[in-house]
Parts: sequence; C-alpha cells; structure tokens
Amino acid sequence: MTKSINNMEQLTSAMAPVLMDMVDQMAERVYETLNFYLMDYYTGWTPSSYRRTKAFLYSAVKTEARIEGNQCIAYVYIDYDSMDSYVNATGFQVAEWANEGSHGGLSVSHKPHVWDNTIKYTIDNGSLLKMAMRYLKSKGFNVKA
Repeated sequence: MTKSINNMEQLTSAMAPVLMDMVDQMAERVYETLNFYLMDYYTGWTPSSYRRTKAFLYSAVKTEARIEGNQCIAYVYIDYDSMDSYVNATGFQVAEWANEGSHGGLSVSHKPHVWDNTIKYTIDNGSLLKMAMRYLKSKGFNVKA
C-alpha cells in the first residue's frame, strides 16, 4: 500500500509503528540472550553456604518500545534495585560480580560474564544489525550494510 507523505509529521506517523515493532523485536532478542546468561550463571554453581532466593535470576527487565523525541527506544536491563534480600551485598554488587564471572565475589569455574556476554552476542557480533536489516527489508525498505 502506498502512502502519500507531504511533511515530517506524516513521515513520523508512518514510520513510528514500523520502528516500534522493529525495536520491540530487537529488545526481545537482547532480553532472551540476557536470560540465557542468567540461567547459565545459576546452573554453573551450587552454593553450599546459603539458600538461593533467585532474585538475580529473575532480575532481567524489558520495556516496550516507545517514541521519545526523535528516537524509538526500549530498555533491557538488570533491575538490581529489586534484589534487596542479599546479606552483606547490594543487588548492584551481585550484578557486578556476575559480570566479572565470579559468584559472591568468589572466583569459580564456568561463570559467564552475564552482561558483557549479552552485549557480545547481540550487539558486538552484528546480529541485532542484521536482524534490523532483515526486518526493514521485509517491510519493503531497500537496506544495505
């Protein structure tokens, strides 16, 4: 279907749903990848001195895409403020340790760097860019890298 666009407001209105859907799909990919590494973090270590609350395991958050100014954005993050049940550590500290590949500050084997690995395997490797290009091509845009 062809749309007649005569000004920037009409262009913005026509592009917003396309961009929001694309950004939602990209955020979902990052969210899935983050949850993969959170699960890997939990399955690679069995604590012997405490009972897990699983607060960190379920700390990933993804927001719906929205237009803010001239950008279409969504957020994927670890909600470390929700992790308030740790003894002698903050939720932020737990998230930092997990990103360093340690558990409770202890060096252990088989620990992913939760956030860094998420970025590495979504953004740094170009998979989100390829995903965006495929999406835009599916909507009729001529896209080249």
